[in-house]
Amino acid sequence: MKFLLNKIISLQMLFGGLFLIGMVFLTCTNILLREFNFPVRGVYEIMGFFGAVIFAFSLAYSGLKKEHLYVPILFDRFPKQIKRVLGMLSDILCLSFFAILSFQLMKKALILKEAGEVSETLMIVYYPFIIAVALGVLILSFVLLYDFFDKFGVKD
Repeated sequence: MKFLLNKIISLQMLFGGLFLIGMVFLTCTNILLREFNFPVRGVYEIMGFFGAVIFAFSLAYSGLKKEHLYVPILFDRFPKQIKRVLGMLSDILCLSFFAILSFQLMKKALILKEAGEVSETLMIVYYPFIIAVALGVLILSFVLLYDFFDKFGVKD
């Protein structure tokens, strides 16, 4: 299971990196073209979409590497068993939240697809970006599920 998660997360990081390269290229192009009074139209719109994908595709990596927010003052003073139980409870709550969020984002994306919703400036169909965010959140849910079972000692 961890091998598969690592492969999926690596793929997400690759796509996130490509979107980041696209953002840098777009920013540089916009700066250059502004000097000639020909700015790139809708650059902020595109940056928002790309930024959302980059953020979503980095969530699972951060979760897998345990680079998320941790408040040591709350947990470090507890005995090992209590920390383990609190960690499992935290995993269940986070897993539930992110699984529901992923489901709701997917529903919203399909509603926007049905409605034919497009962005204001460039008239881009943007439900695929919402689907990408839902996918990023879903993969984070799988990481949290893996962590939960790992705390029980269940190995893949």
